[in-house]
Amino acid sequence: MVFRYNKVLQRKHVHIYLRGDNLRVRIVINIMLVIAAALCFTYSFSHAEHLKIAIMQDQEGAAIGYQPLVPYFKSHGIDVSFVKTSNYLAAVNICSLGKVDAMFSGSGVAGSMIIKEVAVPVVRPLGKSGTSTYWAVILASKGTAKYSGSADYFKGKKATFCSLASSGEFYFRSIGGHKTARSMIKAASHWDAIDTLSRGVADVAVVSNRVWDKIKDKYPDLEIVGSDTGANPSGTLIVSKDMNAELAEKITAILIGLMLDPSSEAKTVREEMNLFGYIKTTGKHFDHTLALLKNAGVTSSFDFKF
Repeated sequence: MVFRYNKVLQRKHVHIYLRGDNLRVRIVINIMLVIAAALCFTYSFSHAEHLKIAIMQDQEGAAIGYQPLVPYFKSHGIDVSFVKTSNYLAAVNICSLGKVDAMFSGSGVAGSMIIKEVAVPVVRPLGKSGTSTYWAVILASKGTAKYSGSADYFKGKKATFCSLASSGEFYFRSIGGHKTARSMIKAASHWDAIDTLSRGVADVAVVSNRVWDKIKDKYPDLEIVGSDTGANPSGTLIVSKDMNAELAEKITAILIGLMLDPSSEAKTVREEMNLFGYIKTTGKHFDHTLALLKNAGVTSSFDFKF
């Protein structure tokens, strides 16, 4: 009763004051409203969620393929900007320096980040083809002997591969090829490695099977002579261990929700990125990759160069 009585008194007091000096009160109220609106805007702006994501542009224009995610994240209250990198090492460097919050990464770099305990995986894309993994294949000119399963296979051979890729350099080192090969040519991408092989500069190339499947018709003189026996998560989004836990959970939920989201932004992402959506990804999905990386010599002190 006391609370209600006080409110009535307060309302009466204001009512009387308004009648006594109406213009003055209106001016004061308008000023207060402007200040309140400014404060609200400032608060919202200063607390807006921003996310910087690194993208390894291993093929010309690859980063453009992620642009549909910008308006989609925006519709969920997150401003995203992409930082394009020319190769895996460049991507690793900006991640290590804290210049980005997350990264869409191949499993080699992602797995290394997991081993170093500086980042964790959250989601990976499920393509319209139904695939979300890939593995290494060994390519050579048609008629070349098949990979024997022994590092001796590479004796006297020049090998090319994408640096720091689980289906490239990491796989090659995990099977001991670096100990026996005549020489090694580090390529900026799987595409470059295949081109290097096709020009006769190398004898074998180790590349992603998904990349090879896309362009193999352009290289009728090349064929698969060997293959990894396990699979690696494809295009995983890894987030910094320093990222706010609530933001990491929000990002994960937004991307997992993409698959069933009926919004126009979601439909655009699925259509233009040619995927069903994103699926939850944890360290468990990297079991094969982590074993491969450890065989290649990756430890917690690995500095991303051999």
